[in-house]
Amino acid sequence: MNAGGSVKADLLTEDVARRHEDMRHPPRRPKDAASLLLVDRQKKTPRVLVGKRGKGHAFMPAMYVFPGGRRDPNDNRTALAQPLKGEVAEQLLRRTAAQFGESAARGLAVAAAREMMEEAHLSLTPAEHTPNLCPDVSHFRYLARAITPPGMPRRFDTRFFVCFTDEVGADPATVRDSDELQDLTWLPIDRHEGYPLPGITKVVLTDLQEALDADHTLPFHSKIPYYYYRNGRFVRELI
Repeated sequence: MNAGGSVKADLLTEDVARRHEDMRHPPRRPKDAASLLLVDRQKKTPRVLVGKRGKGHAFMPAMYVFPGGRRDPNDNRTALAQPLKGEVAEQLLRRTAAQFGESAARGLAVAAAREMMEEAHLSLTPAEHTPNLCPDVSHFRYLARAITPPGMPRRFDTRFFVCFTDEVGADPATVRDSDELQDLTWLPIDRHEGYPLPGITKVVLTDLQEALDADHTLPFHSKIPYYYYRNGRFVRELI
């Protein structure tokens, strides 16, 4: 792990200790989840969509996060207008249990698209397939993965996808608040002071900025930062 990766892992460790120091919950198996970083690159500084979770949420209340949520069983069976790129589908299978197959990997992409629709009212289903959920996920890149540490009220094994608004025909002006996310905001990726962001959101934003600096097209075959908790600290590993 390089120095930059160590700093990111330390930030996550400190964030968990600060926000959950008095919370100890029984061991829970992490649930598969997905988030989508939708990037608007029309301006000089790219912007990414975030929204504020309600105060009543058990997990990250009143924090600004990317649209996303748990993979539902039906997500594995949902048809796709266009599938994931082959290299992305292959990446999603790395470091997973034997029972985690191609349908589960596809289900994660469906979950990200479904949550974007439910939480921001932004559909990734082409017009000819409406009103059924049938998203085009062919532009999704796999950006990062993070597992919530033990002892938290909720635990997720979250895969973070990213794509550009112009690739999927999304108009940034059309997003609307929902019961799940309020104050939907297009946040410049390098200026997020003043917004209460979880440590993982800050870290993934940094990963996104570094990926864009390396190649503004965001190639589909890049190595994936994987954050997980071991011996009381977060580890950052490229997979």
